[in-house]
Amino acid sequence: MASLRPPTQDDRIYVAGHRGLAGSAIWRALEQAGHTDLVGARSSEVDLRDRAATFDYLADTRPSVVVLAAAKVGGIAANDASPADFLSENLRIQTNVMDAAREARIERLLFLGSSCIYPKFAEQPIREDSLLTGKLEPTNDAYAIAKIAGIMAVQATRRQHGLPWISAMPTNLYGPGDNFDPEKSHVLPALIRRFHEAAEAGAATVTLWGSGTPRREFLHVDDLGRAIVRLLDVYDDPETINVGVGEDVSIRELAEIVADVVGFRGEIVQDTSRPDGTPRKLLDVSRINALGWRASIPLREGIESTYRWFVTHRAEARLVG
Repeated sequence: MASLRPPTQDDRIYVAGHRGLAGSAIWRALEQAGHTDLVGARSSEVDLRDRAATFDYLADTRPSVVVLAAAKVGGIAANDASPADFLSENLRIQTNVMDAAREARIERLLFLGSSCIYPKFAEQPIREDSLLTGKLEPTNDAYAIAKIAGIMAVQATRRQHGLPWISAMPTNLYGPGDNFDPEKSHVLPALIRRFHEAAEAGAATVTLWGSGTPRREFLHVDDLGRAIVRLLDVYDDPETINVGVGEDVSIRELAEIVADVVGFRGEIVQDTSRPDGTPRKLLDVSRINALGWRASIPLREGIESTYRWFVTHRAEARLVG
């Protein structure tokens, strides 16, 4: 195994998915940490599902570090409606980038996964060693399997090639640059848009999917960005590492916070015909906390800043698809 060498400010770092929610926050955090040689490409420039194009791009740019944040992502409805697409596209993206990175002998790679990799009924808070100990949540099992395959690819690369590659599993993310489509987005940005439009229209009610009782943990992407910088500097272990807040709220409580921030004063109605998903998903973040990182943005403060971003950037925000 190669010894860990933290990235220097002169190292070229490729952020795959640098225009997405997570990738753009990681890019900002790297810049704030003093890294100046950052590279990225839009999907229209390099389609990471295209193996030849991916190999050519990494061979041309020759980064020292790869942060693999590119992925096909979506909320419960999108995952449940298109599982084959989520499985196929994510497997292709991951495999192409990692194979190209191995061929280019890129020493350091961080693979960004998702907390949906863990069993539906894992013991709470969820430790990293809960992986593969039970059945997955069926509404997003295809996406989860792809992410689990990414973790396995990192571990296999470490064993076979001796490279200090790592993986990190963030909890539910939110923040500037999110997807606000009401059908395809994750729960928090969908709620922000739904309550904003209801407040604008003077609506009497807003419908909330499911029972409202499932509990979720929400991490601001700028906290994630700082976590990734820290992990690139100090983390070198085959086991994936959780990135989260260590606190959760019910979906109903989340909706009430969003409604208050947005200024919606009507009634919140539960549509119990919609799926709840996993009953609770709270990550054990003791390992990353021990490395000197801890989430710092409180949930309400993060929602307020995200809402301000949504209002300011609504014209170019992802509102459909």
